[in-house]
Amino acid sequence: MHQDRVASSAEDPLASRLAERICAFDRSGATAAALAAARASILDTIAVTLAGLREPCTRLLLETPGVASAPGPSLILGTDRRTSALDATLVNGTASHALDYDDFSGVFGGHQSVPLVAALFALGEERQASGRELLLAYLVGVETEIRLARAVNYHHYDKGWHPTSTLGTIGAAAAAARLLRLDAQRTAMALSIAPSLSSGLKANFGTMTKPLHVGHCGRNGLLAALLAERGFEANARVLEHHQGFFNVFNGPGLFDGDKLLDGWGAPLEIEQPSIALKQFPCCGSTHPAIAMMLALVREEAVRAEEVRHIEILPHARRLRHTNTPVPATPLQAKFSVQYAVVRALVDGAVRLKDFEGEAHLEPEIRRLLAVTEARPHPDMADDAPEQWGAEVIVSLADGRRLSRRVDNLVGRGGDNPMSRGELWEKFADCAARALPRERIAPLFEGLEALDAVEDVNHVTRLACVPDAVVRRGHTTMQH
Repeated sequence: MHQDRVASSAEDPLASRLAERICAFDRSGATAAALAAARASILDTIAVTLAGLREPCTRLLLETPGVASAPGPSLILGTDRRTSALDATLVNGTASHALDYDDFSGVFGGHQSVPLVAALFALGEERQASGRELLLAYLVGVETEIRLARAVNYHHYDKGWHPTSTLGTIGAAAAAARLLRLDAQRTAMALSIAPSLSSGLKANFGTMTKPLHVGHCGRNGLLAALLAERGFEANARVLEHHQGFFNVFNGPGLFDGDKLLDGWGAPLEIEQPSIALKQFPCCGSTHPAIAMMLALVREEAVRAEEVRHIEILPHARRLRHTNTPVPATPLQAKFSVQYAVVRALVDGAVRLKDFEGEAHLEPEIRRLLAVTEARPHPDMADDAPEQWGAEVIVSLADGRRLSRRVDNLVGRGGDNPMSRGELWEKFADCAARALPRERIAPLFEGLEALDAVEDVNHVTRLACVPDAVVRRGHTTMQH
């Protein structure tokens, strides 16, 4: 996007100035790297949405009277149920965050894709949008979310707001307005309605309500754009007003509104190294250590039966919420760096099934947990600029002591993106929970080629499966 195309002045409301940038954004502002990152993130989000379909939070939402009962063309992914764009966004958005397996941003302090993808696909189906239009709207949404985060974080996050939801509502409004091709005035209204629909408290982390935040923020952002399309009005100074978003959610002097617009789109936030996919279905803070154990397995041919002792030395900040030596439940296993590393050793992979049922109680896993210790790395300072490091050391029966270390691994992105094979492995693992095997590869390939899709319905139809409605935590379809 070229700054000389932005006609607004510094005296205009923030929402109006942001709207000008959103409306001016076009294909010329999207680099090949940005589009590739967008395709990977969207593909990844559809995968985790399908995996989240049968989770209790999604099932209970679908069973609630009135939910997904409105008529419409928008698909609840992995089922044959179609409903309004608003209801499909609510359900698909909740499913997309049900497993906490979706991509994230260190700057955002949350998950940038899930507030956007459900809304954009549901709206795209309703309006028969092209894949190219959807990609550009997604880029606008991510840019808006993370620019907002730069304006309010980390105070916003530390205060107890869930940025995925609070900022995601406004990002979803921006993305939906772009897909609807609203003019600058109506886009500004969508951005001004959305803050009054913004919510989400970190007190509900670890409960079903956390993914519900995502379903609602996508729905509310879409609602704001649909209302604005029809001429609904709001105060265009709602962001900077003395009783507006910044002052109420953060407090006077605890935000910097200029950061919302400074350098907007140049370069796009999606291109920054702080954007990352989750390769493993567990707490992101365990990922550096998992990667190091997998490196030992791959490069040194380490086998579980040879191991006599395991040392895990993450950065201290990564260990504070993942030091669970003997997890007693699948959820505790997700936040146990010891379990995650041992599982990587035993299986040479870490997959969804490893955090279900009694996987954490397997005898070989328990044997290895008993000889595993985790402690903060002595060479990784608390105030170091890089805080996503870990070292893993294994002692073998033959007396050898092998180690691997990484100093910073914030998920997979930037200079360390997931390969196509790794993306496929995750996608197939997730999609198999909702789709028959023969549908999975065509859906993956359709999402890979989203730029060339003339109507997103051509892609989503591959995720329409008769009789796959969630009932009592299982699908009725036989794989």
